[in-house]
Amino acid sequence: MTALTDRTDDRWDDGLIARSRPRAAGGIEEDGADGADGSEEDDIGDDALVRAVSGAGSDGGKSPAPPLSPEAQALRLRLDALRQLVGLSRTRLDGKTLAEAGRVLDEAAARRGLSPQHTVVAVAGATGSGKSTLFNSLAGVQISETGLRRPTTAAPIACSWSDGAAGLLDRLEIPGRLRRRPRETSEAEALRGMVLVDLPDLDSAVGAHRDHVDRVLALVDAVVWVVDPEKYADAVLHERYLRPLAGHAEVTFVVLNQVDRLPGEAADLVLDDLRRLLDDDGIALGEHGEPGATVLGLSALTGEGVGELRELLGQFTQERGAATRRISADVDRAAVRLRPLYVADGHAGPEIGEAARAEFEDRLAEAVGAYAAGLAAERAWRRNAGKACGTPWLRLWRWYESRRAPRSLAGLAALAAIGNRGQTVAQAPVEEEVTARQRVEQAVRAVADEAVAGLPEPWAQAVRETAVRGADRLPEALDEIAVTLGAAVAVPTAKPPRPTWWPAAVLGQAAMTLVQIYGGLWLVGQIVGVLEPKLLPPVLLMVAGIIGGPLVEWACSIAARGPARRYGQDAERRLRQAAAGCGRARVLEPVAAELLRYREVREQYATVAAGGSRLSTTRQ
Repeated sequence: MTALTDRTDDRWDDGLIARSRPRAAGGIEEDGADGADGSEEDDIGDDALVRAVSGAGSDGGKSPAPPLSPEAQALRLRLDALRQLVGLSRTRLDGKTLAEAGRVLDEAAARRGLSPQHTVVAVAGATGSGKSTLFNSLAGVQISETGLRRPTTAAPIACSWSDGAAGLLDRLEIPGRLRRRPRETSEAEALRGMVLVDLPDLDSAVGAHRDHVDRVLALVDAVVWVVDPEKYADAVLHERYLRPLAGHAEVTFVVLNQVDRLPGEAADLVLDDLRRLLDDDGIALGEHGEPGATVLGLSALTGEGVGELRELLGQFTQERGAATRRISADVDRAAVRLRPLYVADGHAGPEIGEAARAEFEDRLAEAVGAYAAGLAAERAWRRNAGKACGTPWLRLWRWYESRRAPRSLAGLAALAAIGNRGQTVAQAPVEEEVTARQRVEQAVRAVADEAVAGLPEPWAQAVRETAVRGADRLPEALDEIAVTLGAAVAVPTAKPPRPTWWPAAVLGQAAMTLVQIYGGLWLVGQIVGVLEPKLLPPVLLMVAGIIGGPLVEWACSIAARGPARRYGQDAERRLRQAAAGCGRARVLEPVAAELLRYREVREQYATVAAGGSRLSTTRQ
């Protein structure tokens, strides 16, 4: 893509350069010196270019530039948005995709840096349509060669009705020997500011001629298409030129030449059929006061209708809005071609929904075992409650079992070693990952698919790549969380907090134990004869203690269910939040940033395409 601001090689004519060339016979002034005098151009070229780019007047910038029209202001906003759009899309789209947008920006910068007082109009047509004859008729003098030899016009020829158009003609690469001036008449005064360019035949058998046509048509402000009654429906004209340029209707004139050859009402019938073909091409017709292409019939040979065309061109030139309309149409055309890359029909806007976020966090929590860790924490809380509120005898038995279990396990291990002596020891299975990698990858794919729903393919691919890059080390990070935080949650180093009723339960359990001991001592005293034999009271005391202790423990276990469940849920929530935070930092936030970038790009595209739905530009 060429640079947008590097215009130092453009030659500029601010309209104040003196023209001292003698006028040739027939009123034709050779304008080949425009921009051709190197010494004169070197002296003023830089200052004039600065004035052109800054929009200052021809007085060197001393007076303020004229205010822009609303149409020009809107175009400036669209061009700025297109420039930002290309800049934001460089890393997401390939250069070929953005080539046309870059060309539009380049040509817009080049045209806006040249004379706004001139309107460049090209006269184009097929072989034998009479465009050169019409060109000479508008100029009032024989400029372009006409004749039966085909093709007659071999290179573009320019005719300027006023000075200061050298920069525009340099841009069209029209040499000085092919630059002419019209005959000075009262009719020519109405066309002041217009630069008319006669092009070679668009269906010429010479490839260089067609190249001239394509190159100049891409740079001029308006086009006069000249057709004749025999070839007005030519497929080359409609399919290669009119249909692709349907969006340039406001700067298009379609002229049916040689109407003098049609008898009676045949000219009107051919014009009606021509309008039908243009409508099929998608070109809006400027009829009944509506903006659009102008269609009329004339005869360049007899002069019939030429005056009407001259009047229309003069009014069109004096409006001085052709360049703005042409550039705006080019922007519309680029916006239409870029639309599939920035807009997805039927989609409100790219985002990660709350349901997708919740599902992503659930999958990560499942991968790190948050639910199992919460159950383990709940069991640990209840186990501590059982130790605190259980009967002393049961606690003593559990202590004995905990001391006995390691010795038992050691003995079993020794027996297993003796049994396997002389045999090949089976290799221990590879330790499974704490985090299920497949679950993590599936969670990332699911949230990426939700985020790209409805996105254009280039941006959907960018979002997927961002999600994949973020998930590259995510399983390992979740493994670390599961090993550290998960183990701390499942087997807490500190005892869980005790509720207020625990001291009362411990006191009740102690009371039941004392009752058992007191009843037992009382019964022993009776047995040894120290106390008076009364069997029933000590037995009742012992039974009350024996039943009361487990009853208090059971009641405490019932009361501990709620706090234990809340403790386990809190532990599960901490582990879930840690996993979700890791997933947000590595996947969700980068994906959201990419979606935000796309929304910014789409907003810029909306500004670029703001004028694309106008009826005056293209019939939808």
